[in-house]
Amino acid sequence: MRAKKMAFISLLVALTAIGAAIKIPAPIGSIALDAFPALLAAALLGGPAGAVVGGMGHLLSALLGGMPLGPLHFVVAIEMAFLSIVFAYLYRTGKRWQAGILFILGNTFAAPLPFLFLISKAFYLSIVPSLFIGSAVNTVIALVIIPRLSPIIELMISKERMSQ
Repeated sequence: MRAKKMAFISLLVALTAIGAAIKIPAPIGSIALDAFPALLAAALLGGPAGAVVGGMGHLLSALLGGMPLGPLHFVVAIEMAFLSIVFAYLYRTGKRWQAGILFILGNTFAAPLPFLFLISKAFYLSIVPSLFIGSAVNTVIALVIIPRLSPIIELMISKERMSQ
């Protein structure tokens, strides 16, 4: 099972590259669909898997976008990893809507807080609307897709356990 899980995590990290390539124009930069695979990993495989996909996914998205914030993207990757772990905990304890709302709020308002102090208040205020739209789109996609994929993943896991 460990090899299948690692392969699935790798597939989801690769899916973040595809999501990162789908750009929705925004006032600062663009909105990418790179958070959805992290939420998928968090819900189906747990917090650590979601953290890996979220952190790696953000770095991949930033790399494809030209790394406009430079090394500050590593801070954002850590924040995405943390938000993925929180999403996993809430989602897996049955609080699915709360997980989605907390992810949207955390990614929109809390994650960019360091930039309020490091860059400027104007930057923070201008990036919040884009982050809200991007977070909402990624979360809605995740909350629609996860329940449909969950039975398939559970079936794969149960078949793997029965064959051992």
